[in-house]
Amino acid sequence: MILGVGTDLCNIDRIAGVLERHGARFRNRVFTEVEQARAERRADVAGTYAKRWAAKEACSKALGTGLRMGISWRDMAVSNLASGQPVMHLTGWAADRLAAMTPPGHVAIVHVTLTDDHPWAQAFVVIEARALA
Repeated sequence: MILGVGTDLCNIDRIAGVLERHGARFRNRVFTEVEQARAERRADVAGTYAKRWAAKEACSKALGTGLRMGISWRDMAVSNLASGQPVMHLTGWAADRLAAMTPPGHVAIVHVTLTDDHPWAQAFVVIEARALA
């Protein structure tokens, strides 16, 4: 069953401007070390950050909270499998919220997809509850 759906559209140029103005302060407030390492080794640094920003916004919407109720940006982190597929990791309050919304006898799975076409980055997050076997 679907527990939540979220989407976000982010302007890459806006994120590039924020990176220029606030640099490490912004990166460290919003992104984990793993996310920063991936973005900084990509040709499109701002686009990579923008996609992850959109994923965090989309995830907060799928959790039904938006960025309130104690969720921290760094409680939601995007990494990639060896295949390149993005995966969302939740910690802290975001993980607590996910556990609270998952029905007994089910496991929650967070699906995420990212895309960009300059100047836009977009993410979709679907939270699925799958019955335990």
